[in-house]
Amino acid sequence: MFKIVNAQFIAPGIKRFVINAPRIARKQRPGQFVIVRVNETGERIPLTIERSDPESGTVNIVVQSIGKTTHLLNSLETGDSILDIVGPLGKPSEITNFGTVVVMGGGVGTAMAYPTAAAMKRAGNRVISILGGRNKDLVILENEMRGVSDTVFVTTDDGSYADKGLVTDKLRQLIENGTRIDLVLAVGPIPMMRAVADMTRKERIRTLVSLNPIMIDGTGMCGGCRVLVEGKSEFACVDGPEFDAHRVDFAVLVQRNAMYRDAERRSMEAFKRECELEKRKAAEPADEVACALEGK
Repeated sequence: MFKIVNAQFIAPGIKRFVINAPRIARKQRPGQFVIVRVNETGERIPLTIERSDPESGTVNIVVQSIGKTTHLLNSLETGDSILDIVGPLGKPSEITNFGTVVVMGGGVGTAMAYPTAAAMKRAGNRVISILGGRNKDLVILENEMRGVSDTVFVTTDDGSYADKGLVTDKLRQLIENGTRIDLVLAVGPIPMMRAVADMTRKERIRTLVSLNPIMIDGTGMCGGCRVLVEGKSEFACVDGPEFDAHRVDFAVLVQRNAMYRDAERRSMEAFKRECELEKRKAAEPADEVACALEGK
């Protein structure tokens, strides 16, 4: 069991957990992840380590409530425990002095990009960070990214904060303005990473994306996280999670990620029904009953 030292929502439906995991904290490197199982009957899901503290023996993960497991996870509070956390897994980010590095985080992808941005800055790079969210409330870790970046740009889809538009719009502006870019790291939804890859391919800018497909064991044995890279099957858990964006077959990635969408929808619907049943059985009024579907 892994005790939760602190749990706090940092945005609607997005929660940061500080977890006691000394061995993982000692070995974690930027870009690596863990696989988490909430309880005995739970599925295994991969989550990037936002940061680690070897001295206190803790690791941070940031979780967005999307499916059943992430809703269950985000219902846990300080003092609760998580059954299994395995890691650190995956290859660490390549950290060296590239020159100017643009780090792009779309939504909760910022939590995945943050440790690499921090390491790139320590390695002597000029770090330009571009953060995006659907609205102001979903722009996360802005202060943390400002602390490890030379320049930070923020975009929101609806224009409720900073510049209206997409993170790719800001990248296009940098390119058109003649900014020298030696490396781009993009972490976020597949359409965002695909758009970044298409843009930088034309400019011949080296670009990395961090992929987060379905995983089970995290050791390359199950084959669930296969990605097609220049026609060759590789595994995100052991060959990644970071890949050369210009070599990734995003069409296949989209197709594979959609394979279990119906099953995930049915699971979530059943979970909602269970939650509503719990509310009806409870003695308190429904609006006072805690439910894993409610993130506050």
